[in-house]
Amino acid sequence: MSHPSNLASAWDTSSVGQPADISLLELSHLGEHLVHCGALRGPLDRLLGGAAWLQAQAAEHVVTVALLVTLLVGAVSLVR
Repeated sequence: MSHPSNLASAWDTSSVGQPADISLLELSHLGEHLVHCGALRGPLDRLLGGAAWLQAQAAEHVVTVALLVTLLVGAVSLVR
């Protein structure tokens, strides 16, 4: 059972009465920040990102990965 609240929401945005649009200066600083962050990325970051992606894919498909590993082990044992 829910009861309506008698308290009115009292919050303000950070624009404090000004338009909440992004300024050109803020947009420019954001662009500079993104370029700087992109330049810091190197091969190790790509490798770690790929490893994280592979781990996520394996976690999403646990049964499929287990089946593929089982089939691979079975195929290798038949070849020997």
